[in-house]
Amino acid sequence: MTSDAPEAERKTAALSLQWQMLAGFLTGLLLGLAVYMTAPGAAWVDGVTTYVTRPIGQIFLRLLFMLVIPLLVSALIVGIAEMGELRSLRRIGVRTLAYTVVVSGIAVVLSLLLVNLLRPGGGVDAAQARAMLSDAGQGAQAILARSGETPTGMQALLRIIPDNIVAAMANNDILAVMVFALFFGIGLVLVRTDQSRILLTAMEGLFEVTMRLIGIVIRLAPVAIACFMFNLAALFGWDLLARLSAYVGVVLLALAIQMFGVFSLLIALLAKRSPLRFFAAVQEATVMAFATASSNATLPTAIRVAEENLHLPRRIARFVLTIGATANQNGTAMFEGITVLFLAQFFGVDLTLMQQVMVMLVCILGGVGTAGVPAGSLPVVAMILGMVGVPVEGIGLVLGVDRFLDMCRTAINVTGDLVAATVIAAGEEEARPAI
Repeated sequence: MTSDAPEAERKTAALSLQWQMLAGFLTGLLLGLAVYMTAPGAAWVDGVTTYVTRPIGQIFLRLLFMLVIPLLVSALIVGIAEMGELRSLRRIGVRTLAYTVVVSGIAVVLSLLLVNLLRPGGGVDAAQARAMLSDAGQGAQAILARSGETPTGMQALLRIIPDNIVAAMANNDILAVMVFALFFGIGLVLVRTDQSRILLTAMEGLFEVTMRLIGIVIRLAPVAIACFMFNLAALFGWDLLARLSAYVGVVLLALAIQMFGVFSLLIALLAKRSPLRFFAAVQEATVMAFATASSNATLPTAIRVAEENLHLPRRIARFVLTIGATANQNGTAMFEGITVLFLAQFFGVDLTLMQQVMVMLVCILGGVGTAGVPAGSLPVVAMILGMVGVPVEGIGLVLGVDRFLDMCRTAINVTGDLVAATVIAAGEEEARPAI
């Protein structure tokens, strides 16, 4: 009983924080709208944003960015290294990895198509957007100073591979850093010595420490969200609510298409099963994922559902679902891609096709490096925003509605893991569809 107490306290604290974040979101939004209607352009408003709300938001962002590189590097290295079972499950491991990359790619491409077609962030006054960009130039973009020419073509491809990983980290070249972490994790899979195990343990320790510190920083989120929303609402007014509603709608539409369209086709065409029966069989895991907003917390339920309801071979189910809880996060990749492009549209930042491709690649890799816990993707979103020159303060827009979207994308993540396990098992002799 005593061992369950800290876990219960942690869940209660997490729930309380979500309510605090919602309260901060609503407080900042309402105060900002009141200022927009009663005192637009007043000198005292500029003083409040310059000396109070903006500095508070910047402190939060700086603390977050201070920790995001260690988090991504350690998470991706550990996530890849944990695939060490590839040596004993070579065929299943390779198929799982190929499936994860292809389906995550489909998810991100679908998201980018929808957000470019529907443009949920479009329609905001261009002058106001430029003003916000000008203000952000003194703030969040100073953290991630990426001014200068954006490489294109072959130069962009070469830049993905860093020639100096320390310089890449210093320049916040996120894609290059993630490629390094990917190769480093593969190295730990290939080298199985006592020394490499010590190194892996150190990386796991770095991940745990960084996650703990980010958890502490996130406690400042309610105040930071209130400041972000006050600044945005005081400047954009009612357009803010319209754009935010459109953003939530596009995210939900993309997740629904992935869940009931792409997943159904995979189950029907590759696994040779009935999609309706499949969704009925996995509904317990889907609901658990929605309620907890954590792939890791849902893993035991997902494994039991795979073995008892889907009748998948134990070795395949446990391997694919364990890897999937970290690496196969379709919903997270979709959320990250839509969020970045939505905020780019909102602030009038025109992203080139090459930049959107880079966003897609980071989202796919970010699905491997994102912690399977509530709000685990927010540091990745913040880093991508800085990478493509979008004001990072805009993350305050999504933090207020992130809890609900987090629950939805986690349900997609866990269901996608079960789809992956079913598809992978379909090619094995021991697997026989029971539904």
